[in-house]
Amino acid sequence: MLKSVAVIVVPDFSIFEFGTAFEVFGIDRSDRGAGVPAFDFRVCAPEPGDIRMKSGLSLHVNQGLEAAADADLVIMAPFGRDKEVPEPVLEALRAAHVRGAWVMSICSGAYALARAGLLDGRRCTTHWHYSQDLANRYPAAVVDENVLYVQDGTIITSAGTAAGIDACLHLVRVELGANVAAAIARDMVVPPHRDGGQAQFIDRPMPRCGSAPMEELLRWMVEHLDEEHSVNELAARLHMSPRTFARRFRAETGTTPAAWLNSQRVLRAQELLESTELNIDEIAREAGFGHSVLLRHHFTKVLDTSPQSYRRAFRGQLAEVI
Repeated sequence: MLKSVAVIVVPDFSIFEFGTAFEVFGIDRSDRGAGVPAFDFRVCAPEPGDIRMKSGLSLHVNQGLEAAADADLVIMAPFGRDKEVPEPVLEALRAAHVRGAWVMSICSGAYALARAGLLDGRRCTTHWHYSQDLANRYPAAVVDENVLYVQDGTIITSAGTAAGIDACLHLVRVELGANVAAAIARDMVVPPHRDGGQAQFIDRPMPRCGSAPMEELLRWMVEHLDEEHSVNELAARLHMSPRTFARRFRAETGTTPAAWLNSQRVLRAQELLESTELNIDEIAREAGFGHSVLLRHHFTKVLDTSPQSYRRAFRGQLAEVI
C-alpha cells in the first residue's frame, strides 16, 4: 500500500508542478473521512539546503536523498531539461525502481528518468513542447506526446502542469481505490479523472471548444449516451448541414462524432465499473453500448484491457482498503 512519498528536487525546479505532488500527497486529510491516509511526505535533494526554483524563489530542503531510499513512491520534480542531473539522483531513481517502488516524473522530470535508463523500451510522455526533443535525445524511450500521462509497469510519466495532478490521482486510485482518489480530488476541487487500462492510462476529459453551441451539444450528448445519435440529427440541433457539422465537429474536437461518443461511453463504463455493482450487460446499456459484446470491443480497443480486468484492478483494491 502507498504510504510514503519522496519528491526529489534539483536547482531550477518548477514550483507549480512540485505543488501538484504536494497537494495530493503532502496534505493530511486523514481526519476528513473516506479512508484517505496521512502520507509520509518527504522532500529531498542531493545537497540539502536552499534549493533555487525557476521562479527565483527558493525552498529550504532538510533531507538528502536517503529520504527516498525506502519511499513507496519517488517523484522527480521537473527542472531545466538542459541542466545536468547529479549522478546520486540518477542512482536514487534506479535504486527505487530496482526495489519495486513506484517512480514518477512530472513534466520535464522525465529527462532524469531517461538519463537513468528507466525509460528504455518503455512508453512515456512529457510536456508536448519537449516530447520530440526527449524522443530525439533518448531514442530507446517510446515517447507519446498525445497523452496526459502513461503508466508502464511501476513507472509513471506525466505531461506538464495539471497533468501531474492526473497522474498522482491515478496512482492513488490504483493503490487505494477510486473512493480515496475521488475524496482527494473533491477536497482539491478538481475532477476525479476516470482513467483505465494496463500499460497506458489516458484521460479524455470533455474538450473545451471554440464555440458555445458545440460545447452545449457535447454536454447534451454526454447526458444522452444511452441514445443513438446520427450525424443528421446532431447537425440539425446546430442548424447546420451534415457536411458542415462533420467538418466543424472534427475541427473543434479532433475526432468524429461516432468516435467521440464511443470515448465518452467508455468513460461512463469506467465510472460504473468503479462505483456500482451493475453487471456487464447492465453497464453496457447504461453507457450506451446496448450490448456487452460492443462494450467489451470498444473498452479493449480504447484501454487495452477488459471491463472485468478493469473492475478487478480498481474495485478489488478498494475492497481491501475498506
